[in-house]
Amino acid sequence: MNLALLLPDMPARRGERLPPLDPVLLVAVAALASLGLVMVTSASMPVAERLNVSTFYFASRQAVYLGIGLLLGLAVLRVRMALWERGSLACILLAILLLLMVLLPGIGTTVNGSTRWINLVVFRLQVSEPAKLLALIYMAGYLVRHGDDVRETGVGFLKPLGLLALVALLLLLEPDFGATVVLATTVLVMLFIAGVSLWKFAGLIAAAGGALAVLAITSPYRLQRLTAFVDPWNDPFNTDFQLTQSLIAIGRGEWFGVGLGASIQKLFYLPEAHTDFVFAVLAEELGLVGILVLLGLYALVVYRAWHIAARAGDSGNLFAAYLAYGIGTWLGAQALINIGVNTGLLPTKGLTLPLLSYGGSSLLITCVAIALLLRIDYENRCTVNSLPASGTAAARRRRRTT
Repeated sequence: MNLALLLPDMPARRGERLPPLDPVLLVAVAALASLGLVMVTSASMPVAERLNVSTFYFASRQAVYLGIGLLLGLAVLRVRMALWERGSLACILLAILLLLMVLLPGIGTTVNGSTRWINLVVFRLQVSEPAKLLALIYMAGYLVRHGDDVRETGVGFLKPLGLLALVALLLLLEPDFGATVVLATTVLVMLFIAGVSLWKFAGLIAAAGGALAVLAITSPYRLQRLTAFVDPWNDPFNTDFQLTQSLIAIGRGEWFGVGLGASIQKLFYLPEAHTDFVFAVLAEELGLVGILVLLGLYALVVYRAWHIAARAGDSGNLFAAYLAYGIGTWLGAQALINIGVNTGLLPTKGLTLPLLSYGGSSLLITCVAIALLLRIDYENRCTVNSLPASGTAAARRRRRTT
């Protein structure tokens, strides 16, 4: 596949073809997106009937979101990583601005007690989704600019955490506890990979874990979710209803499932069947085999992301490496948390399953994140094949050779 039309900023030498995009990552992402479209179609039909809209209302919207996501991905694919690195500080400021805007009366939209969305007329933007990605871009840039300070001094270690703590506070004010946990987990992994000493790392984990525990215990609805998680069958028709219905759906699936479209639990028993609990519907209809395929696809995406990150690090492009590690960790952590919630291994949180759950914001931002991974891999391949490459590492190499 010649990418000259998609990536005109990186021309090959005369007679040479540009390196292909990572085929393994593309196949895994395409399989997840296709499976997601099928499962959203199946899980959303009863909801559409209840709302007196077209049977394929949610499925068609998901297909439109996916199409827009592909267009956004193609646009991001054309942007050099060096530009993202130079704009990393602007990214965190934009994230903070979005999180502040959603809390302003008249701008933020409240659903089920949470103010997480900005109404853009065409669709509602869940600001935590772009905020997470923007925060990771900032963190990757900071680790490149001040990596030595982060590793060697306490002040340098704490400075970037100040802005990220502000992001986390704004997320909690929405409230969006799940997004806060995912962001904190991803940042911790990025700091560990950057070489932060173990005592600093352990102290940060203890502080973050303690803060999250206090938030969970002192908030009545979060405490209720924790108690429901410990014993979901204590109150199966009230506070524990979501989890018990999810467990029933998963149990009904057995080895090979009841068949695509034949789920019983999605018929008004399982709340949020096409969003937060689409995994339970998949487990009921496709069984353990479907679950294993899904887990394998997510594992493949995370593996390719970390592989791309390692190659970027070997070529000297640390910003791209840290960002790829962050994106891979974020997607993997969010998938594991969502599946853990569905299976009763974790307390209930409002997190989507990447590329599978219904939702425009999550799908669009995930497409952008995947496009960033593909761009990083593409620049890696250009470097290996001695083709023109972008990024700060490439710029340094070009200066050394002139």
